[in-house]
Amino acid sequence: MYDDTSKLIVWQKSHELVLKIYEITKNFPKDEIYGLTSQIRRASVSIPSNIVEGKARGSNKEYKRFLLMARGSLEEAKYQLLLAKDLMYIDEEIYKKIFDKMNEVGRLLGGLIKRM
Repeated sequence: MYDDTSKLIVWQKSHELVLKIYEITKNFPKDEIYGLTSQIRRASVSIPSNIVEGKARGSNKEYKRFLLMARGSLEEAKYQLLLAKDLMYIDEEIYKKIFDKMNEVGRLLGGLIKRM
């Protein structure tokens, strides 16, 4: 798989988040396929992708930079999730569950960033 990166809880949780985002966006309106659906998927995929890429760079400075980008992508996805709720593409319960997952990933990312 991805060596030791896939063993990181933050990577595992962010991967689970991506799978959930893909699951809920399947039900978004078809006219959003190139809009919000694509945007939130891309932002969520960037989270674990940046964790992996940063780790592969081999330096703590680069790793931290990519972790910060992952956190930026997480915040972007949070807004897009809120927008999906406000557009009534998802209900409040789904929103809260996924938002809680996002906050968990954010806490884990923050902890890892501090350790760098």
